[in-house]
Amino acid sequence: MVELYGKTFTRRDIEAASGGLSHAAGVRLMKLSNGLERGNRMLEFRSGSGLRFTVLIDRCMDIADCEHNGRAIGWHSPSGFRHPSLAEYEGEGGLGWMRSFSGLMVTCGLDHILFMNEVPTDSYVYGPRKTASHSLHGRAGTIPAHLTGYGERWEGDRCFLWAEGTITQSAVFGEHLELHRRIEIEVGTDEIRLSDRVVNRGFYRTPHMYCYHINVGHPVLEEGARYLAPVAETVWAAHEGSYQAQGVGYRSLPAPQMNFHEQVWQHELVADAAGEVPVALVNDRLGLGFMVVTRKDQFPCQYEWQNLQSGQYALGIEPSTNHVLGNLAARERGEMIWLNHGEERAYDSRFVILPDAEAVTAAEARIRGIHSQPDTDYPQPTGNFRKIEGR
Repeated sequence: MVELYGKTFTRRDIEAASGGLSHAAGVRLMKLSNGLERGNRMLEFRSGSGLRFTVLIDRCMDIADCEHNGRAIGWHSPSGFRHPSLAEYEGEGGLGWMRSFSGLMVTCGLDHILFMNEVPTDSYVYGPRKTASHSLHGRAGTIPAHLTGYGERWEGDRCFLWAEGTITQSAVFGEHLELHRRIEIEVGTDEIRLSDRVVNRGFYRTPHMYCYHINVGHPVLEEGARYLAPVAETVWAAHEGSYQAQGVGYRSLPAPQMNFHEQVWQHELVADAAGEVPVALVNDRLGLGFMVVTRKDQFPCQYEWQNLQSGQYALGIEPSTNHVLGNLAARERGEMIWLNHGEERAYDSRFVILPDAEAVTAAEARIRGIHSQPDTDYPQPTGNFRKIEGR
């Protein structure tokens, strides 16, 4: 049954009322046509619950806009949703990625994440290319997808909106990786399901690293917003040398700040009995929140990104395949994922809108039921980067 407008409908009821579903929910293909966004293909999803989000087909099928009953969830940075033809991956010493950095979600990978690294490329058996110089967070986020399908699917009286596509990152004498992405939401609900598979289609042994840069903006993020996670320990903080200098800890967020330097933390998070790790940003004043649920066996690491600078105000939830130590460290520690031809890794995640105080309370109870997070804003980083097994 479909839940809409506080009432339960069968498929027959929906069709009797309006001939179809499109008055209330649906997924629609469109194209942006102005400014630096010009040319981007986009899918607009409306779930019927008040949730609307957009998927940028030409930017790795990442989620751009996200709002619930007119209240924004996703971050809009000043860089906007720049068309991938304008991307400058190698620009500015590897930091050109930031000129395309915006939206609820930006995919990082497929063979590199985190800061710039120059790494050996012996596995590609090509003498003139002895190393690869990777820029910030990899190439995937500005690669256009091949859209393979989208629409609505009925299972009896339940309806699901969906889209699928393939993102290919490849080079002669280099990697040939494919990301197969499916985005789905049941009509009448507030839960986006993201299913990814990264496959090596090439015949070279190829490294794989993966991260979601999930960015929550105003009004969920405002003074007094709270970061909730089952934190067993804080492993690392980029600003440990001046830990309290900016007066911002990991739990409670302030209003936008002038001259704020980003703060990044790596927390060791605990999974529930099903292997899931929920992390949320909640706003008690609004009775509104956003929760990300990932699997510990797929994303063993988690970062918290605080960009509280005025004009760029965002909080990042970042599930990752690897520690914040980077590409070279992953190789040295034996924690790099190596894929041979046909091998793959799967990632199954959920993005959940917490639309009211009751949902916020339930999410907090779930998280605290897994593990109570540190009750100090400045937990001492342990430096304990636990060995990632099975690589």
